[in-house]
Amino acid sequence: MTEAARAVAASPSGLSGQSAVDDLVALLDLERIEENIFRGVSPAESPVRVFGGQVAGQALVAAGRTVPVERRVHSLHSYFIRPGDPRVPIVYEVDRIRDGRSFTTRRVVAIQHGKAIFALSASFQLEEQGVEHANEMPSVPDPESLPTWHEAAEGYLLHSSKFPRPIDVRYVTEPPWESREDGPGEAASRVWMKADGKLPDDPMLHICIMTYASDMTLLDGVLARHGVYWGLDKVLGASLDHAMWFHRPFRADEWLLYDTASPSASGNRGLATGQFFSRDGQLVATVVQEGLIRVLNP
Repeated sequence: MTEAARAVAASPSGLSGQSAVDDLVALLDLERIEENIFRGVSPAESPVRVFGGQVAGQALVAAGRTVPVERRVHSLHSYFIRPGDPRVPIVYEVDRIRDGRSFTTRRVVAIQHGKAIFALSASFQLEEQGVEHANEMPSVPDPESLPTWHEAAEGYLLHSSKFPRPIDVRYVTEPPWESREDGPGEAASRVWMKADGKLPDDPMLHICIMTYASDMTLLDGVLARHGVYWGLDKVLGASLDHAMWFHRPFRADEWLLYDTASPSASGNRGLATGQFFSRDGQLVATVVQEGLIRVLNP
C-alpha cells in the first residue's frame, strides 16, 4: 500500500474536515502490484464490514488507472457479492475488456481471502458534442442554512460519531432517524453534500469521491417510507448493486444536491434512485441501487 494509505489504515488523522478528506484521498490512491492488479485498504476506524462506497470508489480508481486520461468515465454498473473485511487489504484485478475508437470498457473484481467481494464494469468515452437536455433541480434551501450531520444526529446516532466522515452532509428533508418518530412517511430524501475540505483538481478523483458518497444516504427513502432507521430499529440491510451515470463535469468539493427516492420495495429488497445536481442547477449524475432491507419483528 502507499505510505499515505498505510498511515490511514494504522490511525486516521481526524473525524471530519480537511484531515478526513486527505485520508479519503489517500485511501483512493491504490498501490499498483502488477500491470492490472492494485491493492487498497480500509480506515483504521471502520464498521464491521467495508463501506460499500469505499470499495466502489477504489474499484473505479483501479479501472481508471488503465485508461488514457482523455477518456472520461460515463457509467458504472456493479454488484456487492460478499461483505468486505476492513481488517485486511482488498486486491483489485482489472480486465481490459475493450479499447475502441471512442469507448473503453473495463471490468474490475475486488478480492479478499481468495474470493470475490465486489464486481464492477465501467465505460469510458472520448468527449463528444451532441444533443442535450436534463431535468431541472428542485428548489431547496441553501446548504449553509441547514444543520451539519453531527448537529442533526446529536442525541440519535451516538454509535456513528466515532467513524471518520469526510463528506459534509446537510439534510434538506427531515432526517429519517427523526421522521421515524412520526411513523411511515414519504419515500424520498434530499441532502446537500460535498467533500469536507479541498480536493486536488484531478477530474477522475472527483468522480471517485462522488461514487464513495453516493452510497451514504441512497436508501434513506426506503427506510423513511416504513418509519425505521439503522441502529434505532431492528433493520438489517446491505447494498446489493449500484449503478451510476456521469453526465457533466463537477467538483466533489463543491455543494451537490442529492435528490433520492424509492419507487418500490418488495421481497426484502428496496429500490432507490438518485440525481446529483450542482449548485448552479446542472444535473451531473444519476444513481440507481437495490438494497437488502429486512425489518425484523420487535
